[in-house]
Amino acid sequence: MDATLTKVFIWDMDETLILLKSLLNGTFAQSFNDLKDADKGVQIGRMWENHILNVCDECFFYEQIENNNTPFLDALKQYDDGRDLSDYEFDRDGLCPPFDDLSLKKIAYRHRAIAHKYKEGLQNIFDKEMLRVWDELYDMTDEYTDRWLSSARVLLEQCSSGKEVSTSSLGLASLDSADTKSEHVNILVTSGSLIPSLVKCLLFRLDNLITHGNVYSSWEVGKLQCFQWIKERFNNPNVQFCVIGDGWEEGEAAQAMQWPFVKIDLGPGSCHRFPGLSLRTLGCYLSVVYGSPSDETDEE
Repeated sequence: MDATLTKVFIWDMDETLILLKSLLNGTFAQSFNDLKDADKGVQIGRMWENHILNVCDECFFYEQIENNNTPFLDALKQYDDGRDLSDYEFDRDGLCPPFDDLSLKKIAYRHRAIAHKYKEGLQNIFDKEMLRVWDELYDMTDEYTDRWLSSARVLLEQCSSGKEVSTSSLGLASLDSADTKSEHVNILVTSGSLIPSLVKCLLFRLDNLITHGNVYSSWEVGKLQCFQWIKERFNNPNVQFCVIGDGWEEGEAAQAMQWPFVKIDLGPGSCHRFPGLSLRTLGCYLSVVYGSPSDETDEE
């Protein structure tokens, strides 16, 4: 049986899949030579910032565990005894410093509850009115950013399938040769804290494309350590990695791992932005390091 080729796309979040900091500090508007209303961008960014923090505290225990950031949700799994949490009273379990083994078990319970909420999605967290508010904010942001959010989401979908639908004369772009068995994985490695990053995935409509088990926080450990964990997780010679982000840290970490790195650029004339970045471009970066799909077929 032929080995399956796995292609792992490792994404940064802020200023890559979503825009927030550049809205708040006005750099997104500045990249358009002030043709965009910077004040409107700041207003949109503040709305996101306030709502994200509120959702973190009200629905995801962030106020209780923000000083105990972990690099991924399963980091404390050894402390979870698997008890039924359906009637567990999180507000009355006395979670507080010092964070000994008992406290870590209580945090592990919260992480399991967070994973469950993430899998269920926003429709099981918000009422209809709140969902409407979020839809309007998302659409307003997408319009202001010239479809950055929705275009990034489309590329994530294409990375998951390995194929894009093209309206150009170039036809369909594919990451694989026709006779190659393959799978594709999207992973998020963010420099932000874990819980707010998971909440952002939900609010920016990324949760059905990036599972909670594929979200890493490099806040304390750094991106290189996260990349090393990911490589160990996919410990197989038939795996190819590609890193996409806007920062120097992921660029240096990708170089250290000898993985291709696609640097995102806010500039409206760049093809390494959204909309603009395509599956075809990612395939070119992969082929420089790993060879083209046709090369793989020829070797077989």
